[in-house]
Amino acid sequence: MTEETRFVYDATKAVDPLGDLEEEAGKQAKHNRAKVGSARPSSLLYTYGPGSIMDLPQFTVMPTGLDDWEQIWRRRDSLPPTIHAPRLRDAVRKMLRSPDVQLRPHPWQPKKNSRSAEGNDLGVPARVFPQWLRCTGCDMLGMLSQFDYKNTHPFRTDLAGFEHAKCTGRSGNPSRKVMRRTAIPARYLLACADGHLDEFPYELWVHHGQPCTKAEMPALKMVDRTAGKGASAMIKCASCDMQRPMNEAQGEAGKDKLPRCRGRHPHLDAFEPGGCGKDTRLMLVGASNLWFPATQSIIVMPESQKEEADDLADRIRITLGDKLGKYRQHLDMIRDLLEGRVDVTALSDHELQAILETASAPQATPEELEEELRDWDPVDLLVPEWRYLLPDIDGKRVEDLKSGLTLATRQRGEQLQPEVTRVLAVEKLRKVNALVGFTRIDDMDRVGDLPRRLAPLTRTPRPTWTVATEDRGEGIFLQLDEDRVAAWEKRIGDTSLWQAHREAHQRNFERRFSETAVHVPADSRLKPPRYWLVHTFAHILIRELALTCGYSAASLSERLYAWPAAEGREPAAGLLICTTASDSDGTLGGLVQLSDPTRLQRVVAGALRKARRCSSDPVCSTRTPRTPEDFLHGAACHCCVMASETSCERANRFLDRRFLTDLPGSNLGYFSAHE
Repeated sequence: MTEETRFVYDATKAVDPLGDLEEEAGKQAKHNRAKVGSARPSSLLYTYGPGSIMDLPQFTVMPTGLDDWEQIWRRRDSLPPTIHAPRLRDAVRKMLRSPDVQLRPHPWQPKKNSRSAEGNDLGVPARVFPQWLRCTGCDMLGMLSQFDYKNTHPFRTDLAGFEHAKCTGRSGNPSRKVMRRTAIPARYLLACADGHLDEFPYELWVHHGQPCTKAEMPALKMVDRTAGKGASAMIKCASCDMQRPMNEAQGEAGKDKLPRCRGRHPHLDAFEPGGCGKDTRLMLVGASNLWFPATQSIIVMPESQKEEADDLADRIRITLGDKLGKYRQHLDMIRDLLEGRVDVTALSDHELQAILETASAPQATPEELEEELRDWDPVDLLVPEWRYLLPDIDGKRVEDLKSGLTLATRQRGEQLQPEVTRVLAVEKLRKVNALVGFTRIDDMDRVGDLPRRLAPLTRTPRPTWTVATEDRGEGIFLQLDEDRVAAWEKRIGDTSLWQAHREAHQRNFERRFSETAVHVPADSRLKPPRYWLVHTFAHILIRELALTCGYSAASLSERLYAWPAAEGREPAAGLLICTTASDSDGTLGGLVQLSDPTRLQRVVAGALRKARRCSSDPVCSTRTPRTPEDFLHGAACHCCVMASETSCERANRFLDRRFLTDLPGSNLGYFSAHE
């Protein structure tokens, strides 16, 4: 299979809702409007990105692939904006196997007020999915074309919806007055582990894989009287009176009754050539395992001169394209071509020539990119941040305007635990997050393990951009004593508790990532003891900080620097508790104020004191995974340590209070000697 035939796609079905809107307006008819709802940038990245299903008040939609987003950007003459984060951009290029990927924000522009027209030419394109609907009045089950769409109010997108125009009610009496009744999505889908998603074949299901004997286009009904209780609906054929319950498709027994996967990517309106052929499983619209984003993020740090030069060369290469080689020796022509696009006015001819040489260097081949990806570790994104935060800063405060990072020194409180050796107040920071794909059914710890499980964002095999968000915020950085951490980690490695965690992780890894486990040792995905320590410490701090900082616990997040020494990488043991948002809500100052020595030592002492007790003890304090259990935490539960989904970078895995403080029957606590 060549890269050019990766997907089967009908170009006539491209989604351009704003273009459709203009076409309707040209007919001078009362048209249905293009806008159907709105969402925050973070929501469109982590919850409702391309390929997910978004619940609207009356129906559901699926944001399409980035190919369709490109049509939205082209509606403007100016170049699409980009987000400057070279370190993240280079990592995304490895993952997407494309040397020209740029980071772009969502196609959006703020409005002066709710009725102004700024940004009306922008928006995230989406298609209605699933396209099987059920009438709430008569239970008719039909395709989208059998219902009327209504969305004519310019400022009430919540009124947009589908209606059954000729509903006669459940009695089916033709003499009854015909009414317009709302239609809602039929909530069943088929999904496979390789990221494909398809409509449920209701007609084949009710007829056990055979055509209806009474009608070529049978009339179907979905009778559902217990919404919210799984696959409880009954599918009926009004033409031949056959019926079949949906619960037959559930569980292991239902797998054999479902068709094989067709390899459909509805967000791309495309199929894998030759189909997929894997087993499918029943999926409900709104299920939490329908869409897992694969994202990477960085805290933007000040760049060195070499990094700035390399970034400038990269922007010149992408901007000029083939013209770079043609006009490389004509510096005046190069300056004219870059005017208004890339600023090189401050460069001398000698400096520009050096930059052009870097820009003209051969790009990595697909094979080289594949090899780089195999050797790449997500920790590589954290190492530059750790190295920048590690040394003492010059003076009491340092601010870098380009990166947006502002650090301030803080003295250690006299009563602060000696295991915490250093504190920094991060008064301002900028965090950039990028989407590289998504998975279904199971989350993916690392995209390089099984590339086929990572569903693509575009039909083209070499995308030129991906969507990213830019958040600003503040935080507190704590560094732990490396010598004490190393000695503690060595002691933990020989304990029966750690062996139990290793064995549980092995079982979990083989059950959830069985194909990956054939090629990847489970221990290479098990976080080291110091990570469990730093992770658990971060969680109890988030809980304690939320009581007084002015932010909710769900608004605080962790960034963990915890890895042992490796080739080219010094050991790390530290954490950054931060809050970020796309607006000023991330920089109100309440979190930084708690880095004051007196306040911080009270926070740390209070967090450790509360970690010694849990309302679920002694069950929680003694929880240790045993065969056949495969949970990835120990003495941790939602009453004591676990945090909200927005706060934790590991979905509440790799947590154990016994690594922080001595609990009854345990003397493994890192902080126990000085509590």
